[in-house]
Amino acid sequence: MREVELLIGGIIVGLMIAMPVGPVNILCIHRTIEAGWRSGVISGLGAATADMLYGGVAGFSITLVVQFLIREQFWIRFFGGILLVVIGISYFFKRPEPLSAQEQDRGSAYSDLRSTFLLTLTNPTTVLSFLALLAALGMGNQRQWWLTVFLVVGIFSGSMAWWIVLSSIVNHFRGRFNDRILQSMNRFAGLAIGGFGVAVCVLSRTWLRR
Repeated sequence: MREVELLIGGIIVGLMIAMPVGPVNILCIHRTIEAGWRSGVISGLGAATADMLYGGVAGFSITLVVQFLIREQFWIRFFGGILLVVIGISYFFKRPEPLSAQEQDRGSAYSDLRSTFLLTLTNPTTVLSFLALLAALGMGNQRQWWLTVFLVVGIFSGSMAWWIVLSSIVNHFRGRFNDRILQSMNRFAGLAIGGFGVAVCVLSRTWLRR
């Protein structure tokens, strides 16, 4: 059935977009180690939601939105890079929380979701990656809107599946980390995320000169 084909294809695309190592993966791993499985999954939910939005843009071939993202690519990348640098600095100087703190308050959960959603959303090239992958898998053609819904649901499911698996694997080894290791990981995460931010800003400036 066409619906099943689109759903499975969407899951594959969602996995391929989510799996490459980047700042969101680092945040998800760090938050799982520091605050448990729930924090990692909620962080992944923010990224999966943004993937679903960009997947919808690509799947429905919303030309005006794609053109806007391309046209404003410099500013989106620039502010996204600054956001990464700010998060990196905060993580570098952040004191580790006790490993026994499994539960987070609602504000922390919302902050986890919001930050990864914004980080993923400030990467406008994601929608171009979706377009390329859909074309490569033969799903880039126009179709009835309700069929595209299956594709978008598949993209969200594939992306979310990766974050659940990643958080589960990291949480399995969580007990082997102590406060000293967590402090080192805070600094590593801060440097890595901040480094991504600086790279994004530099690349945005290079792209503007072209």
